[in-house]
Amino acid sequence: METVDALVVGAGVVGLATARRLAMAGLETLVVERHAGPGEETSSRNSEVIHAGLYYPPGSLRARCCIAGRDFLYRYLAERGVWHRRLGKLVVATDERQHPRLRAILDNARASGAGALEWWDARRVHRVEPELAVTAALWSPASGVLDAHGLMTAYLADAEAHGAVLVPRTPLTGVTVEADRFVCRFADAAGTVLATRRLVVAAGLAAPELARRIRGLDPRQVPRQWLCKGNYFTLRGRCPFRHLVYPLPDEASLGIHVTPDRSGRCRFGPDAEWVDRVDYRVDPGHAPAFVAAIRRYWPDLPADALAPDYAGIRPKLHPPGTPRPDFRVDGPEVHGIPGLVLFFGIESPGLTASAALAEVAARRLGLPPSAEFSDLAVP
Repeated sequence: METVDALVVGAGVVGLATARRLAMAGLETLVVERHAGPGEETSSRNSEVIHAGLYYPPGSLRARCCIAGRDFLYRYLAERGVWHRRLGKLVVATDERQHPRLRAILDNARASGAGALEWWDARRVHRVEPELAVTAALWSPASGVLDAHGLMTAYLADAEAHGAVLVPRTPLTGVTVEADRFVCRFADAAGTVLATRRLVVAAGLAAPELARRIRGLDPRQVPRQWLCKGNYFTLRGRCPFRHLVYPLPDEASLGIHVTPDRSGRCRFGPDAEWVDRVDYRVDPGHAPAFVAAIRRYWPDLPADALAPDYAGIRPKLHPPGTPRPDFRVDGPEVHGIPGLVLFFGIESPGLTASAALAEVAARRLGLPPSAEFSDLAVP
């Protein structure tokens, strides 16, 4: 039976970042992916936003990894020549009664160390974005956009340059925990069985299902998952905004926001639709709700200006109407199995946080801190 130093299950952005981190540490690393290529689910079905870290509880894994990952990304994307823009972001209030919530976001962001933020009154917002009808906004200059596929390609290239191998169309069917290794079985044509000393499950939507297939892991350590669909619509014609524009968030999402893209157009979304199965079709019937939400801050949205675009699914660790928990990067300190790391509930800002989350996984596996994240405090 062939043995590798490390096996990463899932070639989304977090799995590829983790493979990069492990391979750069000198480990023989294999990445298996059930689809035909990398990033075909959550990693490629999001807003492609570089988040500044405004909303997350200070000291949480989500906040720490978002901020550290954000700073890493701006350096890394520039070095690798991956398209990105530091557009800046306006979080807007459309009624003075929303100002206390806006100030609470400002206070939280400052407590988290999210960087420079400014409170803008309506007049200043109008000078910068004259189409907006708002009463105040927070200006976040550290927010931006990127090419998610370009980022994943760069992660994979780094991993492969250090000896990692990606094997697509190879679903994991089961794992047995032995004394010092994991015996992994796959549903490929050859019926492959492989042993590894380090196993990382970064399978996104499928993570709980795969974790339950690990014989030797207490099933009580596997959280329940809920699915929250996010639909996107595009604007017909050119985008009237130069910056990211976000309403106030709700318990499920950051709201139907504006993301300008590299072609000069823009998309709106995502909304939050709790579902019981994965279905990426966008129902045009959602358009009226989108129009109503957008017109709260852009009242001149033309009629029939929205076209259905794409959808993504968030892997939630909480049901509707309950507080959002932190990211889970479960290592031996949680489940008691050396060499095993399980990612659960990696939704927004998982793209931004991806390299920092990979660093957390590496440390859960007992590797020393990397130079890229020497200052990251891992709770």
